[in-house]
Amino acid sequence: MSEFGIEVLWVLIIASLGLSAVALVFSISHRRRIPAAAFTAGDDVASEARTVLREFEKNGHSADAALITWSPDTLRKILADDLPETQVIVVSNREPYIHNTRDDGIELLVPASGLVSALEPITRACAGTWIAYGGGTADRLTVDENDRVEVPPGNPSYTLRRVWLTEEEYHAYYLGFANEGLWPLCHIAFTRPIFRASDWEAYEAVNRKFADTVVAEARNERPIVLVQDYHFALLPRMIRERLPEAIIITFWHIPWPNSEVYSICPWRERILEGLLGSSIIGFHTQFHANNFTESVDRFLESRIERADAAISYGGQTTLVHAYPISIEWPAEMLARLPAVEECRARIRERFGLPANAKLCVGVERLDYTKGIIDRFHALDELFTRHPEWVGKVVFLQVAAPSRGTLPAYQQLHDECLRYAEELSQRYGGANYNPVLMLAEHHSQEQVYEIYRAADICMVTSLHDGMNLVAKEFVAARDDEQGVLLLSTFAGASRELLEALIVNPYDATMMSEALLQALTMTRDEQRERMRPMREMVRDNNVYRWAGSMLLDAARLRKRGDLDRVTGNGERPSSSNNVISLFERARKAAS
Repeated sequence: MSEFGIEVLWVLIIASLGLSAVALVFSISHRRRIPAAAFTAGDDVASEARTVLREFEKNGHSADAALITWSPDTLRKILADDLPETQVIVVSNREPYIHNTRDDGIELLVPASGLVSALEPITRACAGTWIAYGGGTADRLTVDENDRVEVPPGNPSYTLRRVWLTEEEYHAYYLGFANEGLWPLCHIAFTRPIFRASDWEAYEAVNRKFADTVVAEARNERPIVLVQDYHFALLPRMIRERLPEAIIITFWHIPWPNSEVYSICPWRERILEGLLGSSIIGFHTQFHANNFTESVDRFLESRIERADAAISYGGQTTLVHAYPISIEWPAEMLARLPAVEECRARIRERFGLPANAKLCVGVERLDYTKGIIDRFHALDELFTRHPEWVGKVVFLQVAAPSRGTLPAYQQLHDECLRYAEELSQRYGGANYNPVLMLAEHHSQEQVYEIYRAADICMVTSLHDGMNLVAKEFVAARDDEQGVLLLSTFAGASRELLEALIVNPYDATMMSEALLQALTMTRDEQRERMRPMREMVRDNNVYRWAGSMLLDAARLRKRGDLDRVTGNGERPSSSNNVISLFERARKAAS
């Protein structure tokens, strides 16, 4: 090439780079974060959300979804603009408010439950109806003649409808099939599932009782019903049979096993058929959604469109998506709590902690899937490998009693107490106890106070769906301090990447991660905590619910359009969700 040609080539290269730089600046200037003030000023939040998330149903979040500030107002606008006059009904086993009798009257209990903490602000924002089992000793005394009570107390914003179960029904449906059968089936914690025909019959009967209640509470034939968790696998189909135009969104809060593990369930086909009565089935992670799809593919005659994340069965189409659940942001109870330093002082005084001791906490139900014993192993390993830390670390385990009548849980309770006592005898002293075991219920406010006082939070699930304790700890730390140790087998590890990710089965690895947390500088804690807080803020529970509601709105509009244009080829009693396969076939013909 001549010298002149080389000069021309360089001019072209420089010009091209200049144009690329201009294009980049222009792109960045148009991809700014939408300020929260824009929504509170009355802008069309739902319209903005629709624009940003219109590709959401392609199974995966749009990269721009985080540009929306998700809040209760966002949900209300979605409902008003996309689903006008639509009733929202939430169905769960656990209720958000429990009334118990006490010597001095009636006590109100708000359970420290991940499901409740996620769904309660959603139901408040939607002014919906929450249907749940009424298990409190004073629950019947606090409802009206229709078994309803307006909640929250003092500032009612939605209706709690209680369902009554006999002791036999509760034992067989909840303790039996749900928690001795489905729970160990879905969690890889090496506890054998127990299946009894009598438990299955009770499970089916209780699901039918809840279906009757949903129909009774529905104000018309087109509600949105949010079915929660493994207690109600048969409920979607039962509702679909009686409310064919309802949008039914089922969220499975625990893992879904691979098809080989799932195959041991004697009623595997019935459960899949029940769930496929849903318009949408949601899981925490794509891996669990894939496992469900594989189970359907193996055990039911169905058509699966993996590109659309859809399953066609029995004349209707069900979308199967990953919707990572989260928590309210900002956490409401933080406004009622004092500063971090005061929380630390309170907790340390309450439990008599040494002044120079680091406080490590674990908070969950007493359950064999949570890896509580494995934390004790890690602490034991730390003291063995680094004896200089004896006397300088206190582990506070808050473990709310759960399913205590089941043998597996009784055994876990005894084992935890025995190991905690052994560690205390081996490493403790007159004024030092390395492990404090609190096997009692705590309110959410008490739990958040413990989060704020902690130096380290350990979430070491052996297998979990999401685990909201990890996100609650992050949300509680507005001082941007504290270290999160997080199991790689919890769904939260896919999002909270700055946590110290551990394998709870490896005690040596966990002890080294614990040492890293104990010696981490305040600057590094801040560098890790800040992006995790941003993630929880941007991906809060309102985004989780809003994503599902937007998908529900799209399904409803497509179904309505098909009925008008005559494209729907299903009987009037079937689901109103448009079959993606039929749309593709018609488009190709």
